[in-house]
Amino acid sequence: MSDVVTLERKGAIAVVTVNNPPVNALGIAVREGLQNSFKAAEADPEVKAIVLVCEGSTFIAGADIKEFGKPPQAPSLPDVVNGIEAGSKPSVAVIHGTALGGGLEVAVSCHYRIARKDAKVGLPEVKLGLLPGAGGTQRLPRLTGVAKALDMIVSGAPISATEALELGVVDQLIEGDLLSAGLAYADQLIAEGKGPRRTGERTDKLEGVDNAAAVAAKRAEIEKKMPGLFSPQRCISAVEAAFTLPLAEGLKRERELFAECLVSPQRAALVHAFFTERLASKVDGLAKDTPVRDVKSAAVIGGGTMGVGIAMCFANAGIPVKVLEITAEARDKAMQRARDTYGMSVKRGSLNEAALEKRMALISGVTDYADLADVDLVIEAVFEEMSVKQKVFSALDANCKPGAILASNTSSLDLNEIANFTKRPEDVVGLHFFSPANVMRLLEVVRGEKTADDVLATAMAIGKKLKKVAVPVGVCDGFVGNRMVFQYGREAEFLVEEGATPAQVDGALRKFGMAMGPFAMRDLSGLDIGLSIRTRQRQTLPAEFKLPLVLDKMAEAGMLGQKTGKGFYVYEAGSRTPLENPELPAILAAASKEQGIERRELSDEYIIERTIYALINEGAKILEEGIAQRASDIDVIYLNGYGFPAFQGGPMFYADAVGLDVVYAKICEFHEQHGAWWKPAALLEKLAKEGRKFADL
Repeated sequence: MSDVVTLERKGAIAVVTVNNPPVNALGIAVREGLQNSFKAAEADPEVKAIVLVCEGSTFIAGADIKEFGKPPQAPSLPDVVNGIEAGSKPSVAVIHGTALGGGLEVAVSCHYRIARKDAKVGLPEVKLGLLPGAGGTQRLPRLTGVAKALDMIVSGAPISATEALELGVVDQLIEGDLLSAGLAYADQLIAEGKGPRRTGERTDKLEGVDNAAAVAAKRAEIEKKMPGLFSPQRCISAVEAAFTLPLAEGLKRERELFAECLVSPQRAALVHAFFTERLASKVDGLAKDTPVRDVKSAAVIGGGTMGVGIAMCFANAGIPVKVLEITAEARDKAMQRARDTYGMSVKRGSLNEAALEKRMALISGVTDYADLADVDLVIEAVFEEMSVKQKVFSALDANCKPGAILASNTSSLDLNEIANFTKRPEDVVGLHFFSPANVMRLLEVVRGEKTADDVLATAMAIGKKLKKVAVPVGVCDGFVGNRMVFQYGREAEFLVEEGATPAQVDGALRKFGMAMGPFAMRDLSGLDIGLSIRTRQRQTLPAEFKLPLVLDKMAEAGMLGQKTGKGFYVYEAGSRTPLENPELPAILAAASKEQGIERRELSDEYIIERTIYALINEGAKILEEGIAQRASDIDVIYLNGYGFPAFQGGPMFYADAVGLDVVYAKICEFHEQHGAWWKPAALLEKLAKEGRKFADL
């Protein structure tokens, strides 16, 4: 019927085959092919049943991203799926790989579904600020019930074929050849005289259940977990229509809500987040055919929380890894830390005992650098002090084989200086993991002055293998993420010295969408970390760069955050829930007085501008200096490592959305009021005056 969709007859069965590599996306050619093929099969009097199967590694995995942002072309997906469901001959979707988004909507419009045991199905549109717009919100509840459909659609998370069978999304699990299984199932339907079983006509899963209560509970959950998010609440409204309206009206309501999502600024931000993550893996100046070194084994220096988390990343990817500690006792503690961390996953049900043992078998503890003689990659994760790094890299240089990649997990120290502790600086690269390393997706790949191209290419490839979002960055204090977050944290501290409370600052930024407020985050990481950085800065910064005093005052009072049970908040024993610290107002008042500041009321809007615009201004300076390749790379770093809300797109995307002229004017105002820290970035000034955006670079 077309280049990407074919129709052939196998006896009384019409076989519709989609072959649109790599993921059989639902572009215009596939939609046309499906519509024409099903119409032709319907018109053929010899055909008694229809089988839909896909070539390659997956069923239809969703929309065609090449069509994002372009005017819609007929036939629309709703027209295609409605036509499939309306057919008078039983149709069978044969699912393998993933049936996601429009792919699942096509599958549930078929009258029957069978799936390979390792397949997954889901409706992830919410992650792009949308909702399923081709009947998914109306048909899925008719198969699973309202409560489970809400979970799937509002989270966007896929489910396994086994769970899909239990819920009634698929009718049978299969093994072996897909077409053979589909033909056998269709033959059985014909033999048993079974006709169409239209999903949209089913009501059994909608009856006898308090669907309104499920909707109310999900609304309350989303309001608490994702305040301000646009599309999840529209997803809930669409599912609500599945049991309050007839199918035709429900489908109409779904399209209305889909159209609302389509014009939401949040959708643009989420689509930006989706595309820029892919773009970040492309390294400027690095040829596509750059060779990659073979990494079959790894080692980590340091068995603390970070080192063990990094080691677990390698074990999770099936790569044997050694953890080096200075004593047998420390080595054994590191191994137990890994086992205990995996054990928590077993308790949660996300890992089984067999998988735990398999991964632990890939991690071995050692105490001698000579044991690292044959590893392909070593990552140091020791104390953040240059003299300590020097000892480690000197030892690695002396013991590791030629060609081994020597990586540092430093979060702020000069990688070029570290590289020069070896006789092979070309083999040195920064691999900055984020804590907890076995959970956090971000990996800053730091390119030193002498880092070889193949080392950089290998580091990026390793990031992908470890299922990280790897972003290349240059060398400076704090690289991209931490350099920017310092500005953000410093302004937050100034705000509480000027009159805000930690709860107000955290609350304003949580409403903005941040995963955590800066003071809850300070308490979690430990105030001593911020104070050590502050102490170092006082020794090097010019006098005009004024610093807050609140951390000093709190440290003097023994308040270091969760580790002492008291920081910007207080914590009951065994709890991480922040409670008001009754001693804090006096400390803040003392800091304000010493700084010569008269405390005043501050608005939430002002708090957001002071903190988020500080990120933006520093991000512009980072772009000027070439530390980040592109503005969108900064967004990727903040979305994946610092809890910046995806629906705001990242700090640089947010700046473009507000308008760089508006941001620049406010930063000039802050510069006049608050001094040297707020000097506007030259790049920001230039773009604002030219009426351009960061996206134009």
